[in-house]
Amino acid sequence: MAADRDEILHAVSSAVLAVTRHLSVREVLQVIVRSAQQLLDARHAALGVPDDDGSFAEFVAEGLTARQWAAIGPLPRQHGMLGAMLREGSPVRLADLREDPRFEWWPKAHPVMKDFLGVPIRDGDRVLGIIFLANKRTPGGFTADDQDLLTLFATHAAIALTNARLYERGRELAMLEERNRMARELHDAVTQKLFSLRLSAQAAATLLDRSPDKAAEELDRVQRLAGEALSELRAVIVELRPAELDRHGLTETLRKHVRMLDRLHPSLVTFEYGELPPLDPAVEVELLRVVQEALHNALRHSAATSVTVRIAYEGGRAVLEVRDDGRGFEQADSRGLGLASMRDRAESVGGVLTVESVPGQGTTVRVEVSG
Repeated sequence: MAADRDEILHAVSSAVLAVTRHLSVREVLQVIVRSAQQLLDARHAALGVPDDDGSFAEFVAEGLTARQWAAIGPLPRQHGMLGAMLREGSPVRLADLREDPRFEWWPKAHPVMKDFLGVPIRDGDRVLGIIFLANKRTPGGFTADDQDLLTLFATHAAIALTNARLYERGRELAMLEERNRMARELHDAVTQKLFSLRLSAQAAATLLDRSPDKAAEELDRVQRLAGEALSELRAVIVELRPAELDRHGLTETLRKHVRMLDRLHPSLVTFEYGELPPLDPAVEVELLRVVQEALHNALRHSAATSVTVRIAYEGGRAVLEVRDDGRGFEQADSRGLGLASMRDRAESVGGVLTVESVPGQGTTVRVEVSG
C-alpha cells in the first residue's frame, strides 16, 4: 500500500511540476489542491496563500459547489486554525477540528468539517501558504502516514508555486518592457507630429489677416499633419492590445486585473463571470479598456467599500458591468469621469454603454455588445 501511494505521489508531483510552465499561479494552486484531495481521499481540500493585510491573496478549494461558495460569502481571513497554521508553520492533524481551542467559527453556510489535516507550504523559513484537507472518506480519519505524505507533497507544491510565480513575474516584466517601448514610439512618432501641427496652426493664425493665401496653405498643412498623427496613433493603439488577451482571452485577463486591484486597494474588488463565446479581438480590447476606466473611477473617486466586475453572455450579447457601493453622483456632474471616452469605445465596436448612479447609492457602468 505504501509503495502504491508513493508511486501515486510521484506521478501527481511530476504533473504539478510539469504544468507550471504553462499555467497561471491560480491554476497551479487548483491543480495542487485537486491532486492532494485525490491523493488522500478527502471530501474537502483547500489552499490559501496569505497576503500582508490579514487576508488571502489566493484561496482555492475543492469539494464545494459554486452555490455553496456564494452562500459562504467572502474569503476567509487569517484567523482561527488558518491563522494559527500561518503563525506556527507546523503540520496539524486532528480527529475533530471543532474541539481544538484554536478553532473559532465558520460562516453559517460553511460545510461541517471534522477530521482535519493541514501542512504549511514552505520555501525555506518562509510560509508560502497552507494546504489542508478535511473529512477523509475512508473511516478512521487521517493517519500519521497521511501527514507524512501530505508534508512531502507540500514540498513539491512549494517548488511548483515558486516556479509559477517566477513565470508570471517574467510575463509582467515583459509586458512592462513592451509598454516602455510603446511609450517611446508614441513620443517619437506622434508627439513630434503634434508639435509641428501646433507650429503650423500658430503660423496660420499670424498670417490670417495680412496673407490669407499663405494662411490657407498653413491650414492645409495642419489638416495633413493631423491626419498623419491620427493614423500613427491608431497604429500604435492597435499594437497596444494587451498580450494577456492573446494568451488567455478577455475573461481571464479581467480576472487577473481584478485580483491585482483587490490587492492594491482597500476596497473589496470581486469578479463574477459566465461563459463567453469567442469575441472579435477589437471588441475584447475596447471592453477591457472600458472596464479598466470604470474600475479606475470606482476605486479613486467613489469611496466604495466594495466593487464588483461581472461578465456574462445574455440574450446574444456580451454584458460587462462594474458596480460599486460608493457615493454615486448626479448625471449632470459626470463630465470629468471619462464617461464620454467609455461611451465612444463601446460605440466604436457596436456596443451600448449605460450608467446608473444615485448620490449615496453607488454606481453601475454597463456595456453590451452583440456577440
